[in-house]
Amino acid sequence: MTTIHVQYYAILREQAGKSAETIQTQTKTAAALYDELAKRYPFSLGRSQLRVAVDDEFCDWDAHLVDGCHVVFIPPVAGG
Repeated sequence: MTTIHVQYYAILREQAGKSAETIQTQTKTAAALYDELAKRYPFSLGRSQLRVAVDDEFCDWDAHLVDGCHVVFIPPVAGG
């Protein structure tokens, strides 16, 4: 099992009902982690609509996760 710290922003925060959590998972990539979380929460955005950052750096969805890493899922931002 790997411990991952996850942060949610904007619509993902609303849909998860929290801004952050620490989870235990066996997933090995950012993509697999998001897919696992999308089964737990009613996320309306697919991976193609998001960016992902691991340990404060934008990365590809196939980025390998290690114990204790921080993952942030970033939805599109609207502003004015």
